[in-house]
Amino acid sequence: MEVVVQILLLALGFFMLVKGADWFVEGAAKIADRLGIPQLVIGLTIVAMGTSAPETAVSISAALKGSAEIAVGNVLGSNILNILIILGITSLIIPLSVQKSTIKYEMPFMILIMIIFAVLGLSDNVVGVVDGLILWALFIIYLVYLFFMAKKGQATVEEVEDDGEKDSIFKMLVLIVVGAVLIVLGSNVSVDAATALAKIFGMSERLIGLTIVALGTSLPELVTSVTAGVKGKADIAIGNIVGSNIFNILFVIGTSALITPVVYQASFFVDSIVCVAVAALLLVCVLNKDNKLKRWGGIIMLVSYAAYFVYLIQ
Repeated sequence: MEVVVQILLLALGFFMLVKGADWFVEGAAKIADRLGIPQLVIGLTIVAMGTSAPETAVSISAALKGSAEIAVGNVLGSNILNILIILGITSLIIPLSVQKSTIKYEMPFMILIMIIFAVLGLSDNVVGVVDGLILWALFIIYLVYLFFMAKKGQATVEEVEDDGEKDSIFKMLVLIVVGAVLIVLGSNVSVDAATALAKIFGMSERLIGLTIVALGTSLPELVTSVTAGVKGKADIAIGNIVGSNIFNILFVIGTSALITPVVYQASFFVDSIVCVAVAALLLVCVLNKDNKLKRWGGIIMLVSYAAYFVYLIQ
């Protein structure tokens, strides 16, 4: 009975995270739009950070509760799952085009920061305040790069849909507040339920963080990418996933480390190598004359995740 209760609580926590992030982004983006802030800036900041809100909330909550393995596992697991599962499934639906700037700059940068994150964590088995400042400095550099690339028209930025209606400021503020509350509550419920399940089944928090929690916090990206693939509008899916992975490390872990030191267990060494290898695999799969992630690439990714999952549960 306890298992059923914790699974239901975990599902409830994930629902609160996804819905809360959706409402928070909608409210904040519309207010920014009403204040005359350019759609470009809204897309680069509010929308991008909003889609990483579940990972941020869960990682910070886990770190504060002393469940650092869930915090680190959540980010590493999300990054691996984003590429192998989300892009793997989406590319089976429709081959994914990649922008040249993504191949030339953003993918190598993603691989670089994954290596930096592993070095920072494994050097003393903790990601502290200084490490957090390093990650945030890289995050600011990345934002500046995105801003200039978008202004040149070389990068596509997710924008807020205009439904033609002007909602009241009060309604938008309510969306922001309720969304933020749901994100915080959802992260607490998710971490507590995941920790309880780990204890019940004798599983490590690392395994829970790398699999169940990673999947739950990646739900927004999964739904968005697959929906875009079905609608035939997935040409920027890879760019968005690459951006999400960069945000997860620089923004999520960077912010968590500035709030409280995040313990980086030596057991994450293999997962860090897998994370870098997966990013390199993505780069190799799109280095063709069409600059596309084709169905064969998606099959390789899904098989790779299956192999990684077998390794995890052994």
